[in-house]
Amino acid sequence: MPFESEHVTVRRRDDSTWTVVDPLVYRGKRQTFVVPAGSVTDFATVPRVVVWLIPRFGRYTLPAILHDWLVTEGLEQRLLTSRDADGIFRRSMRELGVPVVRRWLMWTGVRWGALANPRRRRGWLISAPGVLAVSVLAAPVVVPPGLFVLGALAVYGAVERVVSPRARESAEDAGSLRT
Repeated sequence: MPFESEHVTVRRRDDSTWTVVDPLVYRGKRQTFVVPAGSVTDFATVPRVVVWLIPRFGRYTLPAILHDWLVTEGLEQRLLTSRDADGIFRRSMRELGVPVVRRWLMWTGVRWGALANPRRRRGWLISAPGVLAVSVLAAPVVVPPGLFVLGALAVYGAVERVVSPRARESAEDAGSLRT
């Protein structure tokens, strides 16, 4: 197994990030990477609109934590390129048995994310044909439900904006009745 352990212990940091408690060790083909205790992760960085298809954690949680570290500390320490980090992410998912379509979709997502990040953009064009091919093939399956979810999230957000101030007022009124 490429990871020394199948398990990882994390501690909640805030609503969207976690701190790794014990080091996570990945033995690649040529290098060993150690995600040290104290590293921060958000697991898989999945846009809310596609969480229905790819949840933020699953069989790919260890590769996602490794990838978070590789694209921050690994790049800063010049241990590898962004493209290499994304390739290790895909390979480590394969090694853990993540199904082929899911891992290629996730790789495509992190490559699109690299294009959007100036620190990770270098070398993106080399991956562009694969990223575009997977994107075009996935679009008929991902876009229609994604648009539905986007609409539902917009409605939910509008309801929250209407209800939240009224709920706060009701709570304040209830508090004033008790005193």
